[in-house]
Amino acid sequence: MRNASGTLLLSIERGIATITLNRPQVVNALDTRLNEELHQAVTKLEDDKGVRVVVIHGAGERGFSAGADLKERSAMSAEERWKSTIKLARTFDAIAAMRVPVIAAVHGFVLAAGCELVLACDIRIAAEGAIFGLPETSIGIFPGAGGTVRLPRLIGEGKAKELIFTARRIDADEAVRLGLVQRVVPRSELLSEAHRIAQDISNNAPLAIESAKKLINHGIEVHISEALELSHFLHRPLDFSEDYAEGLIAFVEKRKPRFTGR
Repeated sequence: MRNASGTLLLSIERGIATITLNRPQVVNALDTRLNEELHQAVTKLEDDKGVRVVVIHGAGERGFSAGADLKERSAMSAEERWKSTIKLARTFDAIAAMRVPVIAAVHGFVLAAGCELVLACDIRIAAEGAIFGLPETSIGIFPGAGGTVRLPRLIGEGKAKELIFTARRIDADEAVRLGLVQRVVPRSELLSEAHRIAQDISNNAPLAIESAKKLINHGIEVHISEALELSHFLHRPLDFSEDYAEGLIAFVEKRKPRFTGR
């Protein structure tokens, strides 16, 4: 299945959905239209039980996304700019809350709101030469669409403060050392690597993946005792699932399991 809106492309093949930010002439800057289309795509995919994994990347050679469209914002009132930030944040929150894993496959410039979008994803793959940054303090604000909250949880409080306070950019090699991205690959291999990981994920039991994501996302925010209770709560239904029974039978029969999500 393929869907093209102009500023966003969406395709679904064998349970893997690929979202492409498609404003390469402005390094995929997130204007009002693109943000709305991204939110709509995320909502659509969340409701599609056939989707197992989502991959997000950017069109063109210059980068994944340069952030919010500042030319558009310069023509807005202060109230409109505030509402625009909230709408971006809600889109990124929706991405973070998706029941399926979301993989960001990024290259070139990954800046400001573009970087915040990436932080909302579950797994981040970067092409060699990618440049990351949250430069908002250099123009009078701070990353307001989740970046100031999510970055410390990924790389630690001190390093996050340094990057946000200084507005310093880092390359892909430093990003992987910090834990901002999970791996760095040649540009020519970026999408194929992201889809290889997506395929590995989609081969596994979808209910188990969904529950594991939910537990990791919520468990890290609470006391360990509460997280362990949540683990027990989420694990119990899996013990009674058809997929677990299939997994056990497939193990005994020495074949690949055929998971159905039930």
